[in-house]
Amino acid sequence: SAIESTKRIRIIPIAQRNVDKTLFQDLVTGLVNRRRLLISHFSRQTGETTERQVSPQRLIYYRDNWYLDAFCHLRDDLRSFAVDVIQSASLLDKPAVTLGDNDLSNFFEQSYGIFNGAPKHLAKLKFSPFRAQWVSREVWHPQQVGKYLKDGSYELEIPYGEDRELIQDILKNGADVEVMSPAALKKKVLETFTNAINLYQ
Repeated sequence: SAIESTKRIRIIPIAQRNVDKTLFQDLVTGLVNRRRLLISHFSRQTGETTERQVSPQRLIYYRDNWYLDAFCHLRDDLRSFAVDVIQSASLLDKPAVTLGDNDLSNFFEQSYGIFNGAPKHLAKLKFSPFRAQWVSREVWHPQQVGKYLKDGSYELEIPYGEDRELIQDILKNGADVEVMSPAALKKKVLETFTNAINLYQ
């Protein structure tokens, strides 16, 4: 039965950030009814809160957290907002601007992870033969290119623009991955490892 099935299947979110239920409902209402929203958005980068009108395009559930893809009328461009830092949202009596699926995909889905825009770089990563057993089956990016090398290691090429999320995923693999190129990415990963080691010395 369905009830028995729910007892036998577990979904365990990791590092999930809480979202206000009423706010989430307002976002869904605006999205489904194609209405603009007035949101108050906190930026973790600058520490500032701004009010802006947005035309919601999609809600994305990514790595156990919600994001709102929207056309921002303040910036006159597409933006992706983490829902947990939207402090308030109210429906406006204005129709939302609606963009086509191709426009959304070209903006939101080309680069690595949750970051937007066209990729500017190509990362080449080399995974140990042991870690290759997993990575060779993983999809890090829709346009990735991977191949086994003669020593059993696995080489993975990934297009990216913003490197923050990519660096986090590289660090998770520890000594089982080496950044082969570009040099700027390799330098950043080395600096991050060095800073972490310094905390324990």
